[in-house]
Amino acid sequence: MDLALYHPAFGYYARAARRSGRAGDFFTSVDVGPLFGELLEVQIAEMAGILRATNDSIGEEDDRRPVDLIEAGAGNGRLSADILRAARRRDPGLYNSLSVHLVEASAEARRDQPASLADVAPRLASSSDTLPTAFEGILVANELLDAFPVHQVVMREGGLRETYVEPAFQDRRGDSEEIGLETLEAEPSTPALAAYLDRLGVTLEPGWRVEINLRALDWISDAARRLTRGFIIIIDYGHEAAELYSPTHSAGTLTTYASHRSSGPESLTPGWLQRPGEQDITSHVDFTSVRVAAEGAGLTTVGFLDQTYFLLGLLNAAGLRTFDELKDRLALKTLLMPGGLGSTHKVMIFSKNVEPSALQGLSFAVRVT
Repeated sequence: MDLALYHPAFGYYARAARRSGRAGDFFTSVDVGPLFGELLEVQIAEMAGILRATNDSIGEEDDRRPVDLIEAGAGNGRLSADILRAARRRDPGLYNSLSVHLVEASAEARRDQPASLADVAPRLASSSDTLPTAFEGILVANELLDAFPVHQVVMREGGLRETYVEPAFQDRRGDSEEIGLETLEAEPSTPALAAYLDRLGVTLEPGWRVEINLRALDWISDAARRLTRGFIIIIDYGHEAAELYSPTHSAGTLTTYASHRSSGPESLTPGWLQRPGEQDITSHVDFTSVRVAAEGAGLTTVGFLDQTYFLLGLLNAAGLRTFDELKDRLALKTLLMPGGLGSTHKVMIFSKNVEPSALQGLSFAVRVT
């Protein structure tokens, strides 16, 4: 999965600046239009105000105090561009205080970022494949964790086994060469996999096949160490562990996307074995383990809820009149619709060294479906 997605020459994400949208392989909330970024800016503005406060007792703010805005898994920077343009329009003081850092593994996407930011590019402080060493502000990770490479394990009568990939055949035809792939099962590559399930109290029945995302835990722990003060917003699709590791998902969640068609775990032949490097591979996020790792690294969990309710809270704060055009209402429907982006995507918010406060994104309802 790591090679298929991130190999510098042949990886799916490495070979293109953008993979989502109508001309791509899948849709994200960013592809709906700038409205997602405009609503997210409402929450970022509130968080920045908390961080810029110079006197908590009277709520004064220092508009000149810089605030780092980190987007992890930024792609070509479209989401940050939407956020920045909304900030410039609504709150010039906030806009002028933001120092934007785009973190993206794909060099091709990083090269495209200045063009995506265009008129708001002056707020760009850095573009890199790693998080800043230390930052104070807000980190946003929209559909990042689901794209981290996972371990796939399966329970057999004799105990836990891990799924591996190996070449199945080599076919030479003229100047072309095709290498087929197949899976095999063997001893787990690390005891961390069994320990992961033990920590959750999960008992897999024989035949259950699930994914374990160790890299997501490493990432949130690393982000927590680098954050000196501020907030982390994670938006992704997934479940609490009790749901993810249950009969409902006993075939796993590893799925591929190509030309807006998915091939999931129900396929007889795993879709992710086919055409490596030419399609997206993703799995659902275990939000329980992410939360435990975050709190273990010093973060405080502020909220966990469906994207629908998060955006409705921000919509109330922004005012319906801000989004009264037909295109905005159609975009809202797509972002909020149950069964679509609204309920499949969850929002998890963490804070560090910040006094507790009632955030606008949590003001409508804190509910997970």
